[in-house]
Amino acid sequence: MIVAGFGFRAAATRDSLNDALICAGGRADLFATAANKATTSEMVLFAASHSVRVVGVADAVLAMQTTFTTSQASQTARNIGSVAEAAALAAAGPGAILLAPRVVSSDRMATCALAKGDSA
Repeated sequence: MIVAGFGFRAAATRDSLNDALICAGGRADLFATAANKATTSEMVLFAASHSVRVVGVADAVLAMQTTFTTSQASQTARNIGSVAEAAALAAAGPGAILLAPRVVSSDRMATCALAKGDSA
C-alpha cells in the first residue's frame, strides 16, 4: 500500500495538493494529513476527485515519526520535521518506509511524501 501524506497551508487549493502529489509520484492508495486538516473542504474534495480515502493523524502520532526533512513551519506549528512525511509514515503503519523526502508544490502551498506500508 502506498500512502500519500500531505502538509498544506490554509490557503492551499486542490491544484496545490494535486501538484504536490504529481511531483511526489502521482499515485497513492490512501491520503493522510494532520487530523485538523483532514476535514477541510479542499482536502475532502481533492480526495474525492481521486477516489481515495483521507485519514487524519493526531499530532501526538505525527510527533512519534522520524522524518527525512525539516520544515521550519512544521517545526514551529507541530514540533515535527515534516507533516507530509510524518502523516504518510503514520498512516502506512508499523514498519512503513518513506519512498523519498517530501516535495513542495510549485506554489509552495502544499507538500507531499509517499510511504510504503502494509496497513492503513
